[in-house]
Amino acid sequence: MPQFATIFGDVTFTPGDGAPIVIPPGRVEVGLEPDSATLSWDAGDGVAGLAAIPKSQFDDYLRDGKIVWEKA
Repeated sequence: MPQFATIFGDVTFTPGDGAPIVIPPGRVEVGLEPDSATLSWDAGDGVAGLAAIPKSQFDDYLRDGKIVWEKA
């Protein structure tokens, strides 16, 4: 069953060795694994955004209120 959250703050991911990319504020679908969180969102114009971040970074964003779980 999918889990959803809302991004309220400055949330980024870093693809490979590149520069950090901002994940836009709004609703995201979250897939959790023991070591990572995969976030997907509607990036507009029929394009899906997708990012994987370390689970520890995801937990930090939750703690800081930058990502908030949706109530079921």
